[in-house]
Amino acid sequence: MKALLVIDVQNGIVNAGDFEEEISLMEQVIKDFKIKELPVIFMKHLDEAEENPLHKDSEGSDLHPSLKDYADIVIEKKTPNSFYETDLQSQLDSLEVDHLFITGFNTEFCCMFTAITGFDRGYKVTFIEDATGTVNTDETYEMPELDIRDFVGTVLHWSNVIEVVDVDEYGEYYDSEVNE
Repeated sequence: MKALLVIDVQNGIVNAGDFEEEISLMEQVIKDFKIKELPVIFMKHLDEAEENPLHKDSEGSDLHPSLKDYADIVIEKKTPNSFYETDLQSQLDSLEVDHLFITGFNTEFCCMFTAITGFDRGYKVTFIEDATGTVNTDETYEMPELDIRDFVGTVLHWSNVIEVVDVDEYGEYYDSEVNE
């Protein structure tokens, strides 16, 4: 069975930038999973540091209202890896999931770490590159003209173990409702 992971779509991230396009693409994929009655699992990062926008007791840690009503399951995490010290593995096992689709924030941390760990745990993993986003920029990494999503997608693609697609390709490959 397939399952969609929607990682860290929380107020503290979404409100930090202009992510209208990314949210729209995530919603397209979510709706496709809903139509097919496949599980949609939201990961929610909670941080202990009060200055962090995802502090566990802040509104920043709440799921963003644009997508929160789509969550079948919400799993809290404390690290970029959605599997580390969470019950994600047991939830996926109980649903008999063997193929994970990754969307959400931040591309180069939580999405990438989760994709790699998912593969390491035996799942087929599809990373939907344009349905991820990040608050970081080329300036964050002092790498002029760095396209973070494209870079991460290329690295994962070159691994030859994680499938990397954009939303249109997802629609073509998986016979979805995305482009209708």
